[in-house]
Amino acid sequence: MLKTSEKSLSTVIKERKSVRIYDPEYKISREEIEEILNEAILAPSSSNLQSWRFLVITDQETKRELRQIANNQEQVETSSAVIAVLGDVDAYKNVEKIYRSGFDAGYIDEENMNRIINNTNNTYPYASVEARKNIASFDAGLVSMQLMLIAKSKGYDTVTMGGFDKEKFIQRFNISDRYIPIVLISLGKAAGPAFNTTRMPLEEVAKFI
Repeated sequence: MLKTSEKSLSTVIKERKSVRIYDPEYKISREEIEEILNEAILAPSSSNLQSWRFLVITDQETKRELRQIANNQEQVETSSAVIAVLGDVDAYKNVEKIYRSGFDAGYIDEENMNRIINNTNNTYPYASVEARKNIASFDAGLVSMQLMLIAKSKGYDTVTMGGFDKEKFIQRFNISDRYIPIVLISLGKAAGPAFNTTRMPLEEVAKFI
């Protein structure tokens, strides 16, 4: 028998849909957005390097500019906020800070902390930029999905957008070479139904061996 929390998660997963019609008058407070993000960043990440970064855009004029960069998608302008998820290609540079924090919290002993820091510093800097971009994109996918489910559990709706001019985005928001824009997530209160979709049967996408 499923626990109440498991039923609740199942409901959230089933109810979460990509919403493109938002109430432009509805505003989500900064405190609520921070709460969503604080829960989202509990997502797993490669080597716990947490290579996600967020640019939260709530200013109406800025969203209007971003709409043009994002192929004139209406939800960019009408949602309460657009959360740009960026990938940190040099996330390994934070390894000492991250694992020192874990040591200070009592989650890891000093020997293992030093081992992980040394292994990371002996591996990641020598990986190709393409490999590190792939890692950042993978982490961004994990945190983005968690963010959307958390938002839905709080009564809000989202849609991810990969269709935007990334070069123009980088220029407009002065994004350094260290970070790559991956997706935009509109966050707000739905003002219309989501577009329902179907999924391929499980037997076509899963094989048990």
